[in-house]
Amino acid sequence: MNRDSYQDMLATVQAFHDKHRFRETGGEELAYRVALMTEELGEISACVTKGKSKEHLAEECADLLILLLGTAIAADFDLKQAFWDKMQKVQSRKSRMINGRIRVSEFKE
Repeated sequence: MNRDSYQDMLATVQAFHDKHRFRETGGEELAYRVALMTEELGEISACVTKGKSKEHLAEECADLLILLLGTAIAADFDLKQAFWDKMQKVQSRKSRMINGRIRVSEFKE
């Protein structure tokens, strides 16, 4: 296994899904996965707002990444390609300062 390989990360998450039979037991249901991602985002927020350690923050971010990879598996889309397609879009956007912070969004006039 190459720990720098996206394909190996995806295969490891797939093996985790297979081991626990997520497809057969509701673990790949998209609404459920959104709820899990929301929970993980809340845990990331708690790390930041409560001053928890960098290691704790990294662990919670890894949980979210695992869920994102699993969602790509469950919904059958290429997350790597979606990443590069989205980066191409955002790279062409202009940034703005909003309330003293930088934003790079699709601003509608």
